[in-house]
Amino acid sequence: MRRDISRRGLLGAAGAVGLTLFTSRKGLAAEAAPGADVAKASKLNVAFVGVGGRGAADLAGIAQHVNVVGLCDVDSKTLAGAAKTHTGAKTYGDYRKMLEDHKSFDAVCVATPDHMHAPVAMAAMQLGKHVYCEKPIAHDVFEVRAMTEMARKMKVMTQMGTQAHASEGTRLVVEFIKAGAIGNVKEVHVWTDRPIWPQGFKRPELTGKPPENLNWDLWLGTAPQHPYYITDKGVSPIHPFKWRGWWDFGTGALGDMGCHIFDASYWACGLTAPTSIEAESQGMTDVAAPNWSIIKYDFPATSERGPIKLTWSDGGKRPPRPEGMDEGLELPIKDGGTVFIGDKGIMVVPYGGAPRLVPEARMKDYKKPEPTIKRVPGGPAGHHKDWVDAITEGRPAGSNFDYAGPLTEIVLLGNVAIRAGKRIVWDSAKLEITNEPGLDALIRREYRQGW
Repeated sequence: MRRDISRRGLLGAAGAVGLTLFTSRKGLAAEAAPGADVAKASKLNVAFVGVGGRGAADLAGIAQHVNVVGLCDVDSKTLAGAAKTHTGAKTYGDYRKMLEDHKSFDAVCVATPDHMHAPVAMAAMQLGKHVYCEKPIAHDVFEVRAMTEMARKMKVMTQMGTQAHASEGTRLVVEFIKAGAIGNVKEVHVWTDRPIWPQGFKRPELTGKPPENLNWDLWLGTAPQHPYYITDKGVSPIHPFKWRGWWDFGTGALGDMGCHIFDASYWACGLTAPTSIEAESQGMTDVAAPNWSIIKYDFPATSERGPIKLTWSDGGKRPPRPEGMDEGLELPIKDGGTVFIGDKGIMVVPYGGAPRLVPEARMKDYKKPEPTIKRVPGGPAGHHKDWVDAITEGRPAGSNFDYAGPLTEIVLLGNVAIRAGKRIVWDSAKLEITNEPGLDALIRREYRQGW
């Protein structure tokens, strides 16, 4: 462990929640400078942490517009594969070592498993680096709040990896709702076809030796110590993809797809922090997210709308068929979607797609409102470039942390309710569950010693 750049716990406090220092005061954090001004640069220099899976997609999407100067992954085979394409980039097995070379890059893309999003992104932002981070931007609610505050403090340009935020369909949803297509929204139902990985399992009994290409200790990072589990077929039930179902590493079906699918309703309805959340689920264990869950959120009224009830479903659960939906039409199953119920109508939206009024006759007669929201060139394919342009133009990206942070908090609070096993009452300003003391660990986890 490199002491000069390791996480030393929660040092000091700033603002409402206290900003975590993920690097030591005499190390990298001491060199931090707000918002690196790269607007005059011909091309950004960007380093990438996590270059397999979603990281490979982010690398391909961002590399078209920047200089790729750094590649980091705890899996040497994955790293070598990326390095073959980006031959001019320096390679690293440890992101902390990469951050020692921080003067060589302007921005960082973070595409690790969920439990390492915050440590990497916070350290980068403390150095004044702009950050693109996969969803959810953190593993737990406290981390999200700290990241939102840090991005604001350091004046860096950020983006959460929610490509559908840039889609035409999402913008149409917002414009339909704002134009009163279904009146005042009273209820929202959102759902996904996830999980498509194991959940509801117990701790594996078999262990083995990690492959030579994988640095298991660095992969675990902030998570509690775990041996390298194997199945009876000798394969890992965690790496490289099934970690999503583990509480210590992932955030389950909700964390995987919630930031995507909540996005349209969060934006269109102007959702704020919920006041209470209640969940039912089946199969949850001390190590794994449940086989399915149904989560009910209560959102308070604002000056622009009344209260809203939102229900999330996953694991094969879906909302009831909307009243008045045409015979032969069904709710979309693949990926998921949203049903908006207003006092003047109903609207169905497949994930990332265009809204449809119910019944179809209403849609045929409906005159779409004039566009009021700026479009992102290329739609979802332009989401990466939107971040790059935000940095060079000095303006916020569409899913910047001021937007994506509160959205992610809403999503992750659903997992808190699942694990609490009872209705929770939420005080967003204080980051506290007010009706059930003793649940702090579900809001702010402890990092493994040394991290």
